[in-house]
Amino acid sequence: MMHSPMFGRLTGSEEILLPVKPFYIAVTLFVAMMINLLPLTGWVLTLRPDFVALVLLYWGIFQPRKIGFLPAWLLGLAMDVADGSLFGQHALAYSVMMFAAIALHRRVSMFDMRHQILHVLPILLVMQLIVLGVRHAAGGEFPGWWYFLSSITGALLWPATDLLLKIPLRQRPDPDEA
Repeated sequence: MMHSPMFGRLTGSEEILLPVKPFYIAVTLFVAMMINLLPLTGWVLTLRPDFVALVLLYWGIFQPRKIGFLPAWLLGLAMDVADGSLFGQHALAYSVMMFAAIALHRRVSMFDMRHQILHVLPILLVMQLIVLGVRHAAGGEFPGWWYFLSSITGALLWPATDLLLKIPLRQRPDPDEA
């Protein structure tokens, strides 16, 4: 149910947030990188989304002028080194994902959360397909359909990502207003 700003309640898309500082974007990407590097095994590792991709996608959609291809490329190279994977596969995938985020940023940001998830899921799947395609071209084997579960998990975590990354950007209530 949408409430009009006239009645004092704002929806998420109408909420006025503080400007995003580049340092905050860098911190969120660093935290996402650290979460990606956690030593996980089994089903937890299978279900864990690529948090760097998720945060890059978020900032590409909601702050396309503050982030671009260079951070996506550099973080992709860092993920390749950290994973010990073929050098450049994540960099290519993150750059294509960033292109999609920037190209679709107006469209995705206008939708409610359910429809945003429906846009985020294919973008994350394409990013994973690029990583898989590069790996396959280099002689790697197909890991199985479970490989794509992390994109589904990432799309399902989109509302939580939105909520967490906006917390520091929300304006504090004025104590003088009653």
